[in-house]
Formats: sequence, structure tokens, C-alpha cells
Amino acid sequence: MAKVDYFSRKLDDKNRLTLPTEVRDEFAEGIVVTRGFGTYLHAYPKEVWQQDVESRLKGDILDERIADLNVRFRMGKKEVVPDNKQGRVTLDADLLDFAEIQQDIVAVRVGQYWRLGSPKNINS
Repeated sequence: MAKVDYFSRKLDDKNRLTLPTEVRDEFAEGIVVTRGFGTYLHAYPKEVWQQDVESRLKGDILDERIADLNVRFRMGKKEVVPDNKQGRVTLDADLLDFAEIQQDIVAVRVGQYWRLGSPKNINS
């Protein structure tokens, strides 16, 4: 199966994103969706979140930079498992508002995670 690094979709009326067949295995154990560094979201495979992100967020208890990252990534963080039938995940309205996503959504692979955003904000 070809590797997919980019896709675009329209959310349905229940704020569900249908994942392409080619990336569903990557998110089979779950997906962690957080605010990004800009006006977009981050989507991590659950394994990547647990092994790579959580360990980096522990850091030094007195490090204000680590505290700021914890606030950014944990505020509104949602863990969901795609449905087996159609590979859909429901995105929380607060996260969609943060990223200014209304219906059209673009997803771009960024190393081990994905950036989700509106077509106009995916680069900001």
C-alpha cells in the first residue's frame, strides 16, 4: 500500500473525519488530538503520544517552557479510537474552533504525527 503524507476531507455534520484507508492502521490503537503550535491541530498515533510526547512533557518540574508545552498540548486534548467500519474519528468542537476548521480539513504528515487544519491555516 502506498504511503500517504497528505489528504483533504470534509467533516460530516457530526464533526467526524474519515481517515484514508492507507493511514488507518497507523491509528488503529487510537489517536490523540491536541492544539498545535499555530492555528492548527496535532494528531498523534496513540503509541507515538505515549512513547515520545508524554516523556518529553515530564521534563524538569521547574522548567517554565515545559509547563507551557503541557498547557498547550493538554488543554482540549482528546483521545479517540477510529470506528472499525469507516475509519472515522470525531473531532471536538473546541479543538475545531481553535484551529478555525469549519468543514474542509487538510492533513499533512509531519514526521511521526499529523498536522490538521483548515486549508487557509495549515501553514500558520
